[in-house]
Amino acid sequence: MDDGDARLRVTLLGAFQASRGDAALPVPGARLQGLIVRLALAGGRAVAQGVLVDAIWAEDPPAGPAHALQALVSRLRRTLGSADHVAQVAGGYRLDVDAADVDALRFEQLAAAGRDRLRAGDPHAAAAVLGEAVALWDDRPGAEPTAVAAVAPAAATRLAHASVEAVADLADAELSLGRADTAAARLTALLAEHPVHERAATLLMDALAAQGRRAEALALYERVRRTLADDLGTDPGAALHERHLRLLRAERPTPAADAAQTRPSNLPAPLTSFIGRDDDLARIDTLLATGRPSDPG
Repeated sequence: MDDGDARLRVTLLGAFQASRGDAALPVPGARLQGLIVRLALAGGRAVAQGVLVDAIWAEDPPAGPAHALQALVSRLRRTLGSADHVAQVAGGYRLDVDAADVDALRFEQLAAAGRDRLRAGDPHAAAAVLGEAVALWDDRPGAEPTAVAAVAPAAATRLAHASVEAVADLADAELSLGRADTAAARLTALLAEHPVHERAATLLMDALAAQGRRAEALALYERVRRTLADDLGTDPGAALHERHLRLLRAERPTPAADAAQTRPSNLPAPLTSFIGRDDDLARIDTLLATGRPSDPG
């Protein structure tokens, strides 16, 4: 690998770019760009010749795919300034690039590390790492990177899914740190793009409730429930349903609580009731007035 500013860097999230230090490297043509993108996705590992041919030419392979690929590799070497940057290995080629210098791979590393820290119960570390991951994503969460989708559709789909989960994980960590307002804003934007993402909805209900916005949390549940029913023909999952029930229980006062609020705290609870016992009360009044028992007859 090259050291320092001489290292090759490849940007795949958002607009494609290859650079060395501060200098951008022009990579003209869709096929040449497709070659470096597919090699960069391997993070310095070898990519089989057949995989490269399929990625670049798809359903329209050249008559001599090995020679066509070799010619394209020669063009890429000239573009990068040295033959050493693209090495030929048994059955394929390898780009001299570190995984940390390919933003898509760096994003995946950070997102996975952040989730591990979140699951380990360390929201401070999780928020720091996930914040760095989310900052790398130069598009709306869930959007497939165009440059990647052109040559590796499965990788583009995987990255898109990871971007959504990274945002949800970051919001989860922020909630654990008491940053409900920040988490709520992040999750609201995420749900606008992915209205049936149940985990995001569950977390947003928590964030709203933490801010005393229970009515909004309940309205959110109802909106997601209707969308799930209309679009997917399904009901909310267990986690979202449980959160809804918890909010409902929190809003419903218990009879014991009502009684405690209406009775002065320094008085004992009444032991009996005299309602409907006027005759008994009259006899007690007579007894107190005369000093003797009254005739019960």
